[in-house]
Amino acid sequence: MAAISFDAIDLRLLSELQSNGRITNVELASKVGLTAPPCLRRMRTLEQSGAIKGYHADIDPASLGYSIMVFAMVSLKSQAESDLRAFEDHIRQLPNVRECHMLNGEIDFILKIVAHDLQSFQEFLTSQLTAAPNVSSVKTSLTIRTAKDEPGVPIPE
Repeated sequence: MAAISFDAIDLRLLSELQSNGRITNVELASKVGLTAPPCLRRMRTLEQSGAIKGYHADIDPASLGYSIMVFAMVSLKSQAESDLRAFEDHIRQLPNVRECHMLNGEIDFILKIVAHDLQSFQEFLTSQLTAAPNVSSVKTSLTIRTAKDEPGVPIPE
């Protein structure tokens, strides 16, 4: 997506929405110095432009029994575009994989994976990840704690 030109009000809208996606249009308008109708029009424009990709609840993984988070570094046997896409398609079908990023360098992909416990992660690793077509190696690191988990991106003021 190409960079979009934002004015100061757009940036304030984005900042407020990134902090609180459940804010009402009336509250949002008040915070950015608009009335409700133009605020809603701007929000719709930001959504249609792709600047706002969606709205999500930030769910505590532990509340659903996901006590393990693992980062997996995956190397593939082939980096042909068709093989990369096949791996990405396979990963999209695995709900425990929450993020998948293709990297530059020695490792082809880094995955963020959640699991209920070590046993379920081990089962996932051997049956779903290392067994995937074209996977050469998988190196995993179990998270001990998270010092920062901030959604979104820095928005200029």
